[in-house]
Amino acid sequence: MVKNLIYNYQMNYSFLDHRKKYNFQDKNFTTLDDMGSVTKKVTNFYSVAPFPNYNDYDDISSLTDKIEKNIFLKNFKKNIGFGKKIIEVGSGTSQLSLMLAHSTNNEVVALDPTYESLKLGHDFSKKNNIENCFFLNADLFEVSLRHEYFDYVWCSGVLHHTKNPKLGYKTITKWLKPNGIIIVGLYNRYGRFRTVFRQFVSKFFGFGIINFIDPYLRNNISTSKKNAWLRDQYLHPVESLHTIDEVLGWFKEENITFLNSIPTSDLENFKYESMFERTSPGNRLSRILAQIGMIFSPLGAEGGLFLVIGRKN
Repeated sequence: MVKNLIYNYQMNYSFLDHRKKYNFQDKNFTTLDDMGSVTKKVTNFYSVAPFPNYNDYDDISSLTDKIEKNIFLKNFKKNIGFGKKIIEVGSGTSQLSLMLAHSTNNEVVALDPTYESLKLGHDFSKKNNIENCFFLNADLFEVSLRHEYFDYVWCSGVLHHTKNPKLGYKTITKWLKPNGIIIVGLYNRYGRFRTVFRQFVSKFFGFGIINFIDPYLRNNISTSKKNAWLRDQYLHPVESLHTIDEVLGWFKEENITFLNSIPTSDLENFKYESMFERTSPGNRLSRILAQIGMIFSPLGAEGGLFLVIGRKN
């Protein structure tokens, strides 16, 4: 009976190559015990306050509303369409994965090493009857997934919290189909200046001052979300900073064609309707100026995260 149950669960996990021993919790949730020391440090950190946490009033309608209000995510979901395979690497509480799965026939995989975070997303999916989102609790450096399986790989706000961001990037590109889309989001060496400065100030004036000088915390959000943001932005044990040029180098090594970036590399306004069309990467000077400009924009105010979009050749 148990063997038959495990076999039936395995049939739902077509993205696994089963070279590892997974622990199938149910038809939409599985775990892998193998985990590196740096990843364990990060999971211990996030287990205290899963990020991004849910507001007390969140339901599927409020999450769907976030996509409608976020022009980037709205165009992202529109571009995906239907019948696609998507993985969110480092999904945390999996809000994006759930939004992409809701009201579609897409196969969405939410991968994250922190059990407590992923369980929140899994519980939310069960409560809201979202059956096409699969939750994989594993270390991206240890997990064994089928190569060239996914149409879209989303990995934002994750690699800069790992032992080796470049190796992590090389790993996830293997899962992407030829002609598939990859979105990489990292803390920017220039654009994160305001957050780094606030980190420095808090060491002298105490952590409480962050509540007054961080613009995100002045929003109407729950206490749990505030706590999760504070810890993620100011107390994280593993953090690195990166540049657009660095990611362009990664793209070249893995035969990924640059499509677009936020901020744009050529100092033009970002056009959401053509976000997955090939644009100019600009030159080194324009890219540096674009990243410095993040300091004075909402991107710099809320963490200094930049995105680079590419297509696998």
